[in-house]
Amino acid sequence: QVQLVASGGGSVQEGGSLRLSCSISGYDSMDYCLGWIRQAPGKELEGVAAIDGDHTTTHAEPVKGRFTISQDDDKNTLYLQMNNLIPEDTAMYYCATCHQVPKKVRRLGVDFDDRGQGTQVTVSS
Repeated sequence: QVQLVASGGGSVQEGGSLRLSCSISGYDSMDYCLGWIRQAPGKELEGVAAIDGDHTTTHAEPVKGRFTISQDDDKNTLYLQMNNLIPEDTAMYYCATCHQVPKKVRRLGVDFDDRGQGTQVTVSS
C-alpha cells in the first residue's frame, strides 16, 4: 500500500519561496505518475503539478513559471519548489498518485487518486 507524507509547508510573505517534500513508500505502479494537489478553504481540490516515469512534468496554469515539480533519482522523494508565492496559493498541499487522462478531459492531463498527509502553506500579503 502506497504511503505519501508531505512536509515543508509554512507561513511566508507574498513573493517568498517554499520547497515541499513528499516521502514515498510502497509505490510500484508500472504507470508511474505522482503529483501535487491543493485545497484552499471552502474550495475544491485543485491539481497543481505531476511527473511521470520519464520525468515529464506538467504544471497547472496558475502556477506555471512559479512552481516546479521534481523527484529524486531513486524516486523515493517528490518535491515542489514554489517561488514568487501569492496569497491565492494559500492551501493545504498533498502529494498524490495519479493516472494520465486526455487533456480535453483534464487540462493538467492527469487525474489524482490516493493522497497522503498534507502540509499547510499560508501566504500573507
